Amino acid sequence: MQYRTRGTCSTMINLTLDENHVIQDVHFTGGCNGNLQGISKLVIGQRAEDVIPKIEGIRCGFKNTSCPDQLSKALKQAIGQ
Repeated sequence: MQYRTRGTCSTMINLTLDENHVIQDVHFTGGCNGNLQGISKLVIGQRAEDVIPKIEGIRCGFKNTSCPDQLSKALKQAIGQ
């Protein structure tokens, strides 16, 4: 699935979940490449329902959101929440 981010340096998140909502792949377009690669590696293999509460609401500096927060929104959309 593709998710267009809002309010962050990254512009897009591409992610793949299996039928049990286990994250198979995450790729961010734009943003802080090293940090986003790290986030992606940390969440792969975990269930979306377990990841969402850990990253939801994280802020980046003065912004009301962050790339991890946007990932939580993408995961919610992917699982229909």
